[in-house]
Amino acid sequence: MSDTVNETKRPSAPDGDVLHQLSTLDRFLPVWIGVAMVVGLLLGRLVPGMDDALAAVEIGSVSLPIAIGLLIMMYPVLAKVRYDELGHVTRDTRLLGTSIFLNWVLGPALMFALAWLLLPDLPEYRTGLIIVGLARCIAMVLIWNDLACGDREAAAILVAINAVFQILAFAVLGYFYLQVLPGWLGLEQAALDVSVWGIAKSVLVFLGIPLLAGYLTRTLGERAKGRDWYESRFLPKIGPAALYGLLFTIVILFALQGGTITSRPLDVARIALPLLVYFALMWGGSMLLTKALGFDYQRATAVSFTAAGNNFELAIAVAIGVFGVTSGQALAGVVGPLIEVPALVALVYLSLWARRFYRERTTTPTDTTAGADR
Repeated sequence: MSDTVNETKRPSAPDGDVLHQLSTLDRFLPVWIGVAMVVGLLLGRLVPGMDDALAAVEIGSVSLPIAIGLLIMMYPVLAKVRYDELGHVTRDTRLLGTSIFLNWVLGPALMFALAWLLLPDLPEYRTGLIIVGLARCIAMVLIWNDLACGDREAAAILVAINAVFQILAFAVLGYFYLQVLPGWLGLEQAALDVSVWGIAKSVLVFLGIPLLAGYLTRTLGERAKGRDWYESRFLPKIGPAALYGLLFTIVILFALQGGTITSRPLDVARIALPLLVYFALMWGGSMLLTKALGFDYQRATAVSFTAAGNNFELAIAVAIGVFGVTSGQALAGVVGPLIEVPALVALVYLSLWARRFYRERTTTPTDTTAGADR
């Protein structure tokens, strides 16, 4: 997702105007995505031979222009992660364990179930949504968490954990949910030419390269200018590039899929339905679980938005790398951010309303390991 909000900014009050605390780019993200879709459809009709032009130079199975767009889309997101805080989370085993369970056990399983339940006759879109469920949120959650007055430091730690965990686990889990589990459950899965290496290669290219670049950028930038300069001056400058890369990718996808989309307009609505149900169940279930475990509001919010969000940039990249730019899997990934932004903005408002049912923290906001918060 785009990453244009200054990380040092906090909502002025719990009941503040959430929409106006988003940057202009983020506030109107669904509008920009809609415009990109229209532009792509028009290009598909007006520019003949686009398929051949895009396939002229490829990286693996992905055309060079799209590969560049995907890498640009991922880099600002990963440059924002505070990698030096990874070690802190080991002191709070309940926070870490709850987040890992929600993100890497419940989240993928829930999306798998919703995809099969609501899209039994659309295997390509179903597969695309399962890939979305495996791509855990690694940056945009910081914006939603801030707007909901959650624990910023805890959210940053969980984001860093997710970024690293995706490198290690995405390919194996992808193969399990796409190939192994349907067989175990006796589901009639359409034949898929998917291997662990095929998924891992896309993850390594489109997450590994920008992850390394983001890590080096933050390390060298903070060493040269300090964290305050890096987060208040540098990140806001590179943040919009994530949105531009996403919009460029959407334009190309819709240019190549224009015929399919215009002939089956209800498909987009059917893809959106399981996403909406997923956001509601993941966020609501996470808030209830964290309350039952005795988390304060700030940490409950950080854990819940981390669990509810998804890394659509990675999902789109993997879908394109494994199944191709004109695949239904790629289209399912593109629909994701169109639905996510308004859905999670609504959940921010709901979170602020639900704050009255949680205890407030009793320690300083930076004390991410205090026993009083557990």
